[in-house]
Amino acid sequence: MGKQSIRSKDLSKIGYRSDVARGLAMNLAARHFKHSSKEEVLALLQEVLQQPETFLEHLALAPLALKLCPPKESKAFEVHGLRPKAGFTKVYGGHEIEGSTKKQMELAMRLPVAVQGALMPDAHAGFGLPIGGVLAVDKAVVPYAVGVDIGCRMALSVFDLPEKYLLTHTYQLKQALKEFTHFGITGGLEFMQEHEVLDSPDFQLTPLLRKLHGKAVKQLGSSGSGNHFVEFGLLELYGQNQLGLPAGNYLALLSHSSSRGMGAAVAKHYTQLALEVCKLPREAQALAWLSLDSEAGQEYWLSMNLAGDYARACHDRIHLNLAKALGEKPVAKVENHHNFAWQDTLPDGRGVIIHRKGATPAHTGELGIIPGSMTTAGYLVSGKGCADSLFSASHGAGRRLSRGRAKQSFTMSDLKKTLSAAGVTLLGGSPEEHTLAYKDIEAVMQAQKQLVEVHGRFLPKVVRMNKE
Repeated sequence: MGKQSIRSKDLSKIGYRSDVARGLAMNLAARHFKHSSKEEVLALLQEVLQQPETFLEHLALAPLALKLCPPKESKAFEVHGLRPKAGFTKVYGGHEIEGSTKKQMELAMRLPVAVQGALMPDAHAGFGLPIGGVLAVDKAVVPYAVGVDIGCRMALSVFDLPEKYLLTHTYQLKQALKEFTHFGITGGLEFMQEHEVLDSPDFQLTPLLRKLHGKAVKQLGSSGSGNHFVEFGLLELYGQNQLGLPAGNYLALLSHSSSRGMGAAVAKHYTQLALEVCKLPREAQALAWLSLDSEAGQEYWLSMNLAGDYARACHDRIHLNLAKALGEKPVAKVENHHNFAWQDTLPDGRGVIIHRKGATPAHTGELGIIPGSMTTAGYLVSGKGCADSLFSASHGAGRRLSRGRAKQSFTMSDLKKTLSAAGVTLLGGSPEEHTLAYKDIEAVMQAQKQLVEVHGRFLPKVVRMNKE
């Protein structure tokens, strides 16, 4: 059901008078009812209007239902204790994961709402939930189990160009990255970017999202700092890959970035709300949650999903701009979120919210990209649907040294020598992203053989990162 199939006047006829309610109803129709007829969608939306309370438990329709019939908050805040013992957590590559990281995950699994957990082989300590931690909870969302980089994601475009293109067009690839990407906490590209996400009516549904729209316009198509990157490299595709392409070597473009300032602002706002309404023992306070039966919880869910859509739009623009600069069109594209929460169902039928803070979704057949570092391989994979891992895999090699320790351990000269030995050209970057600051990607992949099947191997060759 395309958004163009239902118009504002159609909704007015069935009783939607508010501009906000009409906008949200149209967006839900476009997002959730692509395979239904116009009559079926209007009938359902009319039912929501007449009995909104019925739909408050259904995430697809809850934002609309809440606008029509907001729930009554019974208490300003609730105090919660922790369970005496942690729930089930499956650890992959356990001998490579520090004890502090495991303890952090155990603390998360003592939350009253926790159902199941998993640690990926790239896991290391973070704030709230470990990076590489996966947490399933009951009818709630934990903002800091998603993190600040909401919707951080990988995107890979594959071009039908031979390996020698990397050697003969290195200068052009460098210029394209210089001219058509932007990195850093502030600012954006110098030329206007367009994407349908900027027209989403969801931007008008909360005061915070309305405020963030201007920043979203400015930063569209740009990348953040830290370990975010855009790079050209060589993709070796194996036989019987899920892209439907012949085995062989291809030029590929890989990007890693998030929802920029918009996602950070959403995370900050709703984390503070969670801290106010969900009181936990001090050691667990960063894991404060918002009930999805609450208005704040539904607002966060709506905002998180919009931030995820915006992150996808940024990658769309990055890849489109660079493809145009090369005068080429990709023959395949693969992308996946991490730092996000999803509604899912466990094998026993329980509905849960799965948080992946630095973990790749890996349901059966689900494609994803697991990068290494700027001088080591990344991998194109498909999930094997392992329930113990909560249908997840690692999101990269994972840090071996914190950014602070890496800065103390390596110099720019060290980094340049490593890059030269690997035949990699770097634009920007800093010693904090030295290859040795990361775990061995080959060991990480070995530790998750039961989680993913490998379809290809990507080697970075021309890399752009933020210069810090």
